[in-house]
Amino acid sequence: MATDDFFRARLDGMVDPRHPLAVLGRRMPWAQIESSLAPLFARKARSGKLMADADLFGTTAFVAAAGISRAGRPRLPIRLMVSLLYLKHAFNESDESVVERWSENVVWQIFSGMDYYQSKLPCDATQIGRLRRVLGEAGVEQLLKTTIETAVAIQAIKKTEFERVIVDSTVQEKAIAHPVDSRLLEVAREKIVRVAQRLGIKLKQTYSKEGQVLRRRAGGYAHAKQFKRLKSVLRRQRTILGVLLREIERKMSELDDAAKTTLILWLERAKRIPARVKLPVASFMQPMAEYFGNARSR
Repeated sequence: MATDDFFRARLDGMVDPRHPLAVLGRRMPWAQIESSLAPLFARKARSGKLMADADLFGTTAFVAAAGISRAGRPRLPIRLMVSLLYLKHAFNESDESVVERWSENVVWQIFSGMDYYQSKLPCDATQIGRLRRVLGEAGVEQLLKTTIETAVAIQAIKKTEFERVIVDSTVQEKAIAHPVDSRLLEVAREKIVRVAQRLGIKLKQTYSKEGQVLRRRAGGYAHAKQFKRLKSVLRRQRTILGVLLREIERKMSELDDAAKTTLILWLERAKRIPARVKLPVASFMQPMAEYFGNARSR
């Protein structure tokens, strides 16, 4: 096989041409990808700074530091950086490990467009993170789309495989808050106050500052298992919610029918919460209550 370097063998002579990565590297539209990403990495033209220079003929104004600067290190090939980003996500590697494996894997190097084997790292690991920030989420999704379209074109994947997507969210973090009683009471107070103010009802007091203080106290008392203090906080929260509900019911007669319908819906929801909130019982009292309850049944 002809080679430009007599002392080194070409990678296409070391790798099986039927390897999936080698086939994908030959079929990927690299020219199209590079042309679409080149404007993002092009050097920007600077407007420069207007300065004055004095000589024998007087003061002359000129623009300094204008145009495109050629300073700095030349950029790496776009195909190399895009290939590293693809290999990182395809094989679930970190930025540091993907550059280390690249220097040891000839298949990865031929996928990246290299002609000869290179034992050194292709780039610094931090450059992959900078590339990801420049591309953004839309750019990464476009690269993934191009890869999938190429895989379908070479019949490595069938279109029917994309008709159903199975996502395992067992260990995925979910934005679901535990329905703590004190939190429910505080959320109900906030919602009722917000709806009333939006409909034009002027309240004597919203209890916003006291509600936040009570919410924090309830969390601390529950963590420390101080049930008597937690019980007093919940009782105060229920009292505040009841005061607001009664005041809104007295002043809702001034509203029109549409506003009344909206307000009644929120009032009904808020009234359910105090009825469902149970005041805490000390943990050391529960076994005694169960014992005496069982003794009475016997």
